[in-house]
Amino acid sequence: MVCRAHIKGLLALFLVLPIALVACHREEQAVEGVAQNAVKAEKQAQATATQLDGERAQLAQIPLPTKSLYVDVHEPSQWANPFLAVGADTLTLRVLMSDANPSALGEGTLLRPEAARRQELQLRPADLAKAVAAIPPGAWPYGRVIAVAESPEAAGRDRPKVRRNVEIAIQQLNDLGIVVEEWPSR
Repeated sequence: MVCRAHIKGLLALFLVLPIALVACHREEQAVEGVAQNAVKAEKQAQATATQLDGERAQLAQIPLPTKSLYVDVHEPSQWANPFLAVGADTLTLRVLMSDANPSALGEGTLLRPEAARRQELQLRPADLAKAVAAIPPGAWPYGRVIAVAESPEAAGRDRPKVRRNVEIAIQQLNDLGIVVEEWPSR
């Protein structure tokens, strides 16, 4: 009997041992997976920081804003710097490019209309920093300031989402070193 009990114990040990080895191996794989994910996340964070630094360097060429130039501007159509209208899912960035002709002769007439220099871009919120960094320095006559407003086309039920997007956009612009002039929705 002792021999049978001894054999059963050894048999149980041989059955449990492979299970324990497989469990330990799976645990090691899980730890390795977590470590690899952490390394990937760190590399992605470094790449994002490097990209943000590059965008900041591009925008540093634009002088700081001069409030006296835009303090009396109260209509979006009169705003000469970039203007951002924030919707529930998209952003509309309006940019008025600088006039290539430095002469004041014929400025604003049929030969040199302002509307021909105006561009509107539909953006995803994730693309805001790249788009703003790509705006040429001549499109910033007031300095490094951008007007931000809630889109007037946004539905009433989307207002909380629009407001969150406004706050996210303001945070992104501030991270780039841009002054934000927030306009009330009209």
